[in-house]
Amino acid sequence: MSPMKYLTEFRDPEKARILFDEIANITTRPWAIMETCGGQTHSIIRNGIDQLLPDKIELIHGPGCPVCVTSLEMIDRALAIAAEPGVIFCSFGDMLRVPGSGKDLFTIKSEGGDVRIVYSPLDAVRMAQQNPDRQVVFFGIGFETTAPANAMAVHQAKQLGLANFSMLVSHVLVPPAIEAIMQSPTNRVQGFLAAGHVCSVMGTWQYEPLAERYNVPIVITGFEPLDILDGIRRCVIQLEAGRTEVDNAYARAVQEKGNLPAQQLLAEVFVPADRKWRGIGQIPQSGWRLSDAYAEFDAERRFDVGGIVTQESAVCRSGDVLRGQIKPHECPAFGKECTPRSPLGATMVSSEGACAAYYQYGRFATLEQA
Repeated sequence: MSPMKYLTEFRDPEKARILFDEIANITTRPWAIMETCGGQTHSIIRNGIDQLLPDKIELIHGPGCPVCVTSLEMIDRALAIAAEPGVIFCSFGDMLRVPGSGKDLFTIKSEGGDVRIVYSPLDAVRMAQQNPDRQVVFFGIGFETTAPANAMAVHQAKQLGLANFSMLVSHVLVPPAIEAIMQSPTNRVQGFLAAGHVCSVMGTWQYEPLAERYNVPIVITGFEPLDILDGIRRCVIQLEAGRTEVDNAYARAVQEKGNLPAQQLLAEVFVPADRKWRGIGQIPQSGWRLSDAYAEFDAERRFDVGGIVTQESAVCRSGDVLRGQIKPHECPAFGKECTPRSPLGATMVSSEGACAAYYQYGRFATLEQA
């Protein structure tokens, strides 16, 4: 197959059929493969990839949506800060409808809070420069992909001496999540499709010890249909052969060592920390917090909201979805009490959430039930 250079080539139906046929021909046993990115989940559901694969292959949707895994406590901390007088609270748009214990950021805005959507954390830095009499807070969430831009914002704020800028940090890391999944007594995952954009920053080297320790193949995969099919094909080849290696199927964007300048900035601004994941619980060393050199920009400390503790909804089973224990439509609240207009959990809100994908593309039942 010749190198594919343009977006439409990664959606070519004839090439997709070739990959589907090859996967069917090499699959002899049941395999459960988890994609670790919400963007991959949406591509799989939107294009019906999971329905066209051999019956022996099950795709499990993992905790790959950063909005979805942001803990309920962290959402409530954001709500408390955003409601403070004199605060300009800045966030990406996909966080505004994520429900906390009783409200969301849109509700805080409707009640008079100054909540603003930005398209870059550097927008919040400029806002702090333009509003020296206001406290400007940016909600820094995401996996390793978005972390360099957030680190640069804090770094720039320090260089500018902005005493009125801070960041509520809720970064999470993929490798510790994979480790937690593999250590779970209910784990069914036999292979992983790792997120290509995360690895474009961090490289592939972090995944090699995981593949070796847990005897699991990990294929670095892109997001278009042919990317995902090729990732599945490569994963099945390893599973059928009993191999457990890291395979880079996204070499056009990912190098083994990753983006070294970005990693150096991250090491300066952040340090590893235990992080609670929504619906999953605490995973040791699975996130970042600001380093001591940048602690003055920590909004959690500045506004003293670290003590907020909350209780997950007893009705919403988004945690089971994020762990890959159930599919979204298997939650009793899916499409009933929980819809995009009245979500119970972040997986129904986020543009990368598995529940949102199932709802948007009409996956209200399995093929057997349909």
